[in-house]
Amino acid sequence: MNSKYTELLKSKMNAESYEKLIALGNNEVIDFVGLFAGHCNPASIYVCNDSKTDEEYIKSKALELGEEFQLAKNGQTIHWDGYADQARDKVNTKYMVYKENLEKMKSLNSVEFEAGQEEIMGISKNIMAGKEVVVKFFCEGPAFSEFTMPCVQLTDSWYVAHSESILYRPAYEHFKSMAADDKQFFKFVHSAGELDERNCTKNIDQRRIYMDTQNNIVYSMNDQYAGNSIGLKKHSMRLAINKAGQEGWLCEHMFLMACLNEEAGRKTYFAGAYPSACGKTSTAMIPGEQIVGDDIAYFRNIDGEFRGVNVEQGIFGIIKDVNTEDDPVIFANLMRDQELIFSNVLRGPDNQPYWLGSGLETPNEGDNHSGSDWKEGKTDAAGNVIPVAHGNARYTMRLDYLENYDKKGFEAKTGVKVDGILYGGRDSDTCVPVEESASWEAGILIKACTLESETTSATLGKEGVRNPSPMANMDFVSYPLGEYTMNNIAFGKSVDQTPKVFSTNYFLRTKEGKFCTDKLAKKVWLHWAEGRIHGEYETLDTPTGKIPLFEDLKVLFKKYLDLDYTLPEYTYQFTFRCSKWIEKLQRSTAYFKKMDANCPSTIFEAWEKEIATIEKAQADFGDEIEPGKFSI
Repeated sequence: MNSKYTELLKSKMNAESYEKLIALGNNEVIDFVGLFAGHCNPASIYVCNDSKTDEEYIKSKALELGEEFQLAKNGQTIHWDGYADQARDKVNTKYMVYKENLEKMKSLNSVEFEAGQEEIMGISKNIMAGKEVVVKFFCEGPAFSEFTMPCVQLTDSWYVAHSESILYRPAYEHFKSMAADDKQFFKFVHSAGELDERNCTKNIDQRRIYMDTQNNIVYSMNDQYAGNSIGLKKHSMRLAINKAGQEGWLCEHMFLMACLNEEAGRKTYFAGAYPSACGKTSTAMIPGEQIVGDDIAYFRNIDGEFRGVNVEQGIFGIIKDVNTEDDPVIFANLMRDQELIFSNVLRGPDNQPYWLGSGLETPNEGDNHSGSDWKEGKTDAAGNVIPVAHGNARYTMRLDYLENYDKKGFEAKTGVKVDGILYGGRDSDTCVPVEESASWEAGILIKACTLESETTSATLGKEGVRNPSPMANMDFVSYPLGEYTMNNIAFGKSVDQTPKVFSTNYFLRTKEGKFCTDKLAKKVWLHWAEGRIHGEYETLDTPTGKIPLFEDLKVLFKKYLDLDYTLPEYTYQFTFRCSKWIEKLQRSTAYFKKMDANCPSTIFEAWEKEIATIEKAQADFGDEIEPGKFSI
C-alpha cells in the first residue's frame, strides 16, 4: 500500500509491527499513525494486534519503564500520577471549534479551531522523542455490530495502553474488515510528555486535552491521570455524543443493569444516570441483580426497540470507601490474585495497597501519590496534610470478574432491550424516593433535565447548594444543551415502545436531618419500577408523575429487606412539596438559558406549564400535598 509515510514508518517500526499496520489495508489509519510518527517523533513504534503476546508485551513494558510496579498479589500492579495530576482537568479540556460554530459552543469551553490546532501541535512537536510508543486498536461496544465504534490509540504511556486493554474490547480484527477508505473511527494521540524521577509528567502547565469533534480526533498532552489520558473513556464519549446527535442515536453517561424477578421468571433491563456521589455505582451493583455496565452506554433503535450496550468491558472506579460493608463485591475482587491496576493509593511496606475508607489497618508509612517517603502527618508545599491515598484514587479491573456480571447481556451484538430509565439526583427536601414519569418527553424534561446534586458538609463551599446536572452528563455534552435535549426526546419517540422513565432520590431527609431510608432501600424502589413496567401496581397521581401505593411498598420492604415499612414513613417520604418543585424548575430554567442562548422555546414552555400546574395544585391542596390528596 502506497503512502507518503511509508519510509518514515519503516524506519520507526520493526518488520513485524510494520506488517501489522499494513495488513489493516486502511489508508486513514496509516496516514494517522504516519502523521504523528513524524510530528511527535518517537524513537520507535510498536503496533499491536489482538494477540495475548501483545497484551503481555504491554504489561511488561509498563513494569520495565516504572510506570507500574508489581504488588504482593499476583497480577496486581500500582501506578502513581503526579501530585498535580490527580483529576480531570476541566480548565484545559476544550473543544476545537470552527469559527462559524464558536458562538453556539461558547458555554462549552471551546477554542477556535485554528488557534487550538496551532497550540496543540506546538506542544506535541517532538514530545515523544526518545520513547517507544504503542499503537493499539479497540472498539467501543461489541465488535462487528451495529453499535461498534472503532478506535485507534497512539500513546507513549504503557500504563495507558495497559489500562485500555482492561477497559475496552480489542478491535484489530474489526479494523481488518473495514474498507480501505473507511474514516468512521475515533483517533487518539496521547503523550505523558517529559517525565520526572518517579516517571510522572513534569510539564503540567502544558497539559492540554483538545477535542476535534468535527474530525473525530482527541489530542491529550502532558498528563497521566486516566481521566485525562485514556482517550477511549470520557474523551471518546464526547466524540460519540456529537456523532450520535448527528446520526439519531444516543451516547449517555449511564449504567446498564438487569433487575431479576425470580417469582415471575423475568429479567428487565434498566439504564440509569446519576451525577457523581448520587448513587450510580451502588444502583448498578444492587445485590441480587445483574450488571451489564457501570458508566457509559450507547442506545440505538433496532427493529423498533430501544436497545443499549455497555461501551466498555471494565471498570475505572473510585476506590475511596470501597470496603466490606459499603461495596462487598468490588472489595472482594480487590483482594484477589488477578489483573488489577491500583492508582494513587498507598503501597505499604508489605507491598500491599491501602486506600481511604478501606476498613483495613493502614500502615503509617509507604509510597503514595506524594512520593516514596510518605509518613503519617506528611504535609505538602502548602502545608496541607497528605492523606494515606488520594480521594480520587482508582482501581482498574475487568467487568467479568464480578459474580453479578451479565455475560449474555454484555456480549449481545444487538444489545439489550431497555424497558426502564432511572434518573437520580441528590436533594434533602424536594424529590420523593421514586416516581414514574407521565411520558417519555416529560421524563426527559421533568426528570432528566432537572437533575441536581446537593452539596454536603464534605464538599468545599456552602452546604445545601444545588448544582445542576442535566442528564448527569453536562461535563461531556459536546454540542448545545437544548439541541442535545431535543435529540433525547426525538430518539425516544422513534422507537415503537419507549422505556418508562423514573426518578429516584436516595437522600431525602427527615425533619431531624437523618436520611429517611438506608442504602438498601434502593432495591425496593427498583423492584417497584420493575413491577410498573409489567403493569403490576396501581399508582397515585402527583403534579409531576405517579407514585407507589403504601400497601405495595409495605410488601416490597418486607419481601426484599425484611423491614416493616410504616404509613407515617410513607406519608412523609411521598409528600409532594410544591414550593420546592417550583424553585427547582426555576433553577433549571435559569441554567438552560445560561448554557444555551438558542435553547428551543418548547423546553421553557413545558416548564412554564408544569409550574402553572404545581401552582394550581398548591392553591387547591396546599403547599405540601400528602399522597392521595392530589387529583388532576
